[in-house]
Amino acid sequence: MRPETAAIDPIDLNLARRNTVGDALTRSAEKHPNKIAVVDGDRRFTYAQLEHDAEAVARGLIDQPDAPAQGEPIAVIVANAYEFLPVYFGIAKSGRVVLPINYALTPDDIAWILNDAEARTVVVDDAMLPLLDAAIAAGAKVSTVVVRDTGATASAGEDEKPSAASARGSDGGYRTLVLTDLLATPVEAELRLIISSDDVVQCLYTSGTTARPKGALATHSAIVTGVMSNAILIGAGWGENPGTMLVCLPLFHVTGLNTLAKPVLFMGGTLVVQHGFDPVRVLDAMEQEKVTVFTGLPMMWAALVAEQQRSARDLSSIETAMYAMAQMPERVLAGMDEMMPNARKVLGSGQTEVVPATTFQRAEHRHGKNASWGVPSPTVRTRIMDLDGNLLPPGEIGEIVYRGPHVTAGYWNRPDANTDAFRHGWFHSGDIGYMDDEGVVWFTDRTKDIIKTGGENVSSMKVERIVADAPGVVECSVIGTQHAHWGEAVTAVVLSDKVPSADESTPEERQAIAAEVEAGILAFARERLSRLEAPKRVEFVDALPKTSTGKIRKNILRDQF
Repeated sequence: MRPETAAIDPIDLNLARRNTVGDALTRSAEKHPNKIAVVDGDRRFTYAQLEHDAEAVARGLIDQPDAPAQGEPIAVIVANAYEFLPVYFGIAKSGRVVLPINYALTPDDIAWILNDAEARTVVVDDAMLPLLDAAIAAGAKVSTVVVRDTGATASAGEDEKPSAASARGSDGGYRTLVLTDLLATPVEAELRLIISSDDVVQCLYTSGTTARPKGALATHSAIVTGVMSNAILIGAGWGENPGTMLVCLPLFHVTGLNTLAKPVLFMGGTLVVQHGFDPVRVLDAMEQEKVTVFTGLPMMWAALVAEQQRSARDLSSIETAMYAMAQMPERVLAGMDEMMPNARKVLGSGQTEVVPATTFQRAEHRHGKNASWGVPSPTVRTRIMDLDGNLLPPGEIGEIVYRGPHVTAGYWNRPDANTDAFRHGWFHSGDIGYMDDEGVVWFTDRTKDIIKTGGENVSSMKVERIVADAPGVVECSVIGTQHAHWGEAVTAVVLSDKVPSADESTPEERQAIAAEVEAGILAFARERLSRLEAPKRVEFVDALPKTSTGKIRKNILRDQF
């Protein structure tokens, strides 16, 4: 059955029925116009202001003579700040695709992403103009640059300030706009554009720790569904008790953007934005702003526990303490229990392609199933599949696959990757694991991180969980290194607080201390792991190579060792 709608204005019909990212913000602004939506340092912005600014940016972009067409990307190279949000939502409201870019990448990598995505318009912080200039020198084809004045160069001499006009790309240069001019665009009549719920609104390039990153595309409907699912699972209540979220994870990343910031804004809560992580600033803001939800990497939580022990703050407002992206040592969890005894400690897991989080570890799994990922989100089906496309019963190991409304629309410009990812009617994650009889997901490893030793497969994640709690271990990563007999040897790469760095001791002193600490770690692991799984050696480093979002780059460690 189909309704007869031919006599209806197509724009009217679209406006009445669509499910878009921009409209989700509008709903919050209409419900809570005078409520504080965003706190950025000393600056506070209401929902009415955020909505107005997003509408202004949308109109300002559309009015440009060389504006990208609907469905085309606009890149965003902006640090965590209030302005990121009206830029993001403004692009979404204009029907264009938001392309947030990791500003910790090299100029060559940024140039590659801009050209791969065919993004000719870039919104950039003034402090990052040298980075964009270098990307253009590396071959990025950019026609229009919108500059956000951060004040970072206010004290510099005029000759020292980054100059957008000075950059020259391979096509002869670009036109410069100022973000404040876009924000000043008049907002009068309703912006009447046809934007389908199934139109792509966001392109996020994956971390690319082993190869060139892929641009994962997400539709309006996928993001709204995934964001609302996250809002429910973190306990945000529409208009009643949506809470206050502090975000210091970068907004260019799927976790900071879709898992954290949007759920709070879509539900009418308050978002406290910080650029970068500083444990003192985070704890002070938690106390001052009565933060209810915070998500951090395990290394962040370890620093917060140490700072709270040094100088205690009132953290009684914290209701949910989330962590993600790496193994959490038991000693850090114990410290979190002490500093926030009434808060839920939640592990959230997922991947860019499925608008995370896709699984949450509930409180009741904390002790009996702490090594698990927890249960799947209610808006995505999660199963285990073998190489032939058969769905496996509980307890059998295979690839974790997904179905659901917030699965990616596909990878940009990667037909072969799309064919591989959507085999057998499911999205293939590349993660290996199993589900138990209660439907709890247990992640074993990434396919590429499985260690093949002595003819058997060893999960690097399982070994990391044990080594992380060994004496003297601050952080660790476990990899396979070439071995004449075993094929690959299980090797722990460790950052230790007991082994001095190379510039703090002589080579002989460091070697002697390292040997003693290594013996302790190996003995600790052998007591808790099988002979096959226990590390054969330990390598000590002064720092583990990571992406800007905290993922350890195992490919670099494999090359190093």
